[in-house]
Amino acid sequence: MTVQAVEDRFSPAETGALSAKGNAWNQIDWDQANREVLRLQARIAKATAVGRWNKVQALQRLLTRSFYAKVLAVKRVTSNRGKRTAGVDGQLWSTPKSKMTAVRQMRHRGYRPQPLRRIYIPKANGKTRPLGIPTMADRAMQALWLMALLPVAETTADPNSYGFRPKRSTADAIEQAFCSLAKRDCAQWVLEGDIRACFDQISHDWLLANIPMDKSVLRKWLKAGFCESGEWFPTVAGTPQGGIASPTLANMVLDGLEQWDGLLLPIGINVPN
Repeated sequence: MTVQAVEDRFSPAETGALSAKGNAWNQIDWDQANREVLRLQARIAKATAVGRWNKVQALQRLLTRSFYAKVLAVKRVTSNRGKRTAGVDGQLWSTPKSKMTAVRQMRHRGYRPQPLRRIYIPKANGKTRPLGIPTMADRAMQALWLMALLPVAETTADPNSYGFRPKRSTADAIEQAFCSLAKRDCAQWVLEGDIRACFDQISHDWLLANIPMDKSVLRKWLKAGFCESGEWFPTVAGTPQGGIASPTLANMVLDGLEQWDGLLLPIGINVPN
């Protein structure tokens, strides 16, 4: 069954009482959805590898308009740990009917993200870390675009970065550290560093100039602002800790550190030689 056939099958005109009962969500072929998205992601990665950026852009557009990608995005935000945490609108998608309605409402034209809901979580040192909680609709849109961005990020990523990356874990980092340090002529020093408030300091201008995705969508995310104690505040830098796409965006900012030589990072920090 083609993607168009599936979209027609689950369209409001075709489903009628079926969608009203929420059965359309339960009838989705998730294996087929994953296959279709993986096929497009493979094509994006291949185009990225050979530097065909116009084709990357066209394939990203195709993927983010795909019915299968939209249902997978909604499935992700309604099945992860944050599914019971609402944004500023207070909405949660807990029923098959609400999930199917959300899929149909995912459109790029006229899309306007709502401000983040600011909350604070405790840190081990007794301080607190600010989190920005997007609405379910904005989380789903981020999850949708993350599917289109990940093939680019993974193709261009540093070979030995392991945080916030699919199919990589702490064990992989430990293995690489052992392979690098177990030789007689290995490096004698290990440099440990930490970027203070990394997510909060990333330059919006750098992201808009360098992240290969729809700039209008990215700009709307970055400039949505946040609400705290009933008051709206603008966001002039950083990506929200709590946004689905934020870890991948941060990784793309830091790519190149393995070849670093006095690199000026896009977070306002000049790493010394």
